[in-house]
Amino acid sequence: MDMWPLLLLFVQLCFCSGYEGSGRYAYGDDEDWYSHTYRGTPWCAPIKIKHGDVSCRTPRGEHYRNVMGTRCKIRCKQGYEAQSSEVVCMASKHWSSNYACREIRCPKLDMPINGGYKCSDGSYFNSRCEFFCSPGFTLKGQKTATCRYNAVWSAGVPSCVDIDPPKIKCPNVKDKWAEPGKLTARVTWDTPEGVDTADGILTDVILKGKPSKSNFPEGLHKMSYTVFDRAGNKGSCRFTVRVRVRRCSPLFPPDNGYMKCDSDKDNYGATCEFTCTGGSELRGSAARVCQYGLTWSGSDTTCAPMNINVGVRTAAALLDQFYEKRRLLVISAPTAANHNYRFQMTNLQQAQCGLDLRHVTVIELVGTYPAQVGRIRHNLLSPGLALQLRLLLQIPQRSFQMVLVDKQGIDKQRYPFPITAAELFTTIDTFPLRKDEMLVQQEAGQTCQS
Repeated sequence: MDMWPLLLLFVQLCFCSGYEGSGRYAYGDDEDWYSHTYRGTPWCAPIKIKHGDVSCRTPRGEHYRNVMGTRCKIRCKQGYEAQSSEVVCMASKHWSSNYACREIRCPKLDMPINGGYKCSDGSYFNSRCEFFCSPGFTLKGQKTATCRYNAVWSAGVPSCVDIDPPKIKCPNVKDKWAEPGKLTARVTWDTPEGVDTADGILTDVILKGKPSKSNFPEGLHKMSYTVFDRAGNKGSCRFTVRVRVRRCSPLFPPDNGYMKCDSDKDNYGATCEFTCTGGSELRGSAARVCQYGLTWSGSDTTCAPMNINVGVRTAAALLDQFYEKRRLLVISAPTAANHNYRFQMTNLQQAQCGLDLRHVTVIELVGTYPAQVGRIRHNLLSPGLALQLRLLLQIPQRSFQMVLVDKQGIDKQRYPFPITAAELFTTIDTFPLRKDEMLVQQEAGQTCQS
């Protein structure tokens, strides 16, 4: 009995038994091996599917479902996709295409600039990727993306943006004291740098206020620094500069005098000079300086009425009392009834304020020796002293004459006839010292109203 047909029938039953019910095939079969072994058999190798199953339909409902013309639909498990959803058994005893189930893989994600991501299972199905940004940057978009069944990520790649402002610390500047004789102080500090987590050190800072190494006046000065990072985020800080001035207790002009101070009058190093008005002489310090210990140098200044000693023996000793203090107007006449003398004295009596303002003392010499007398306001000069004064200044006894002497004792002008007070004052106001006196008196507000 020929055994070959029986053996062939047995093999067919073994291979096709997997089609009944679920349509799954046992693992371990190989299409190429089967086709080579059963070269004369008119069907394809049984389909082997990993991670899926298959259902087949023959052309004429044959019992064997891998005969030529059989169509098989491939179905893969979740997370896998078939290379071909349907295959056909061809006359070449090969299936029409590859039918393996391959794991679903999404395209590789782009790396976000200034950031990155970490995935649970690479780019495979259901892999969950979490995005992160470098220090100083903030995530803009979805934080996670999952590879879906259709090989598409659930979300796009987010971006990392710099929204954190840079930080800058302003200098701590201690209070500064003004220099002697000044109301300002030179203040110096180091320019700060900005620090940004994304951009690092930022040196391009903007200062609002005076720059370092500047002279700042007394008071509190509000300053600020501003810095921007490359993303345009702004950081700023504020600080203050305070300049203090050491000051003595204020000084005041003495009665019958005035005071002129430089700088700010009472600050450390300031100098105040004192001058007395006409008819008064200065006692104490003519100038005082505000010292470091906030006390004034010298002694208190007063302006006392000038005490003229008319009991001196010589005309020179008399004139020395006025040296650098007063100007002298010496009026000489042969008699008290002299017309020029009377006119001159009447005119000057109405201008006493102007005389005092210009520090002028009037000395009268009347009569001829030995009957001559001298007078300085209410103080009488002896005939001998009056004579010496006429001889010293070369004044004639028998005619009217006036002599104007400046504060240095120099004979500045002689008048053989009376003059008006205005003419006298015009002459005195041209003296060099007088110009400085007028400036001081103007500052002190000392004027004659009439």
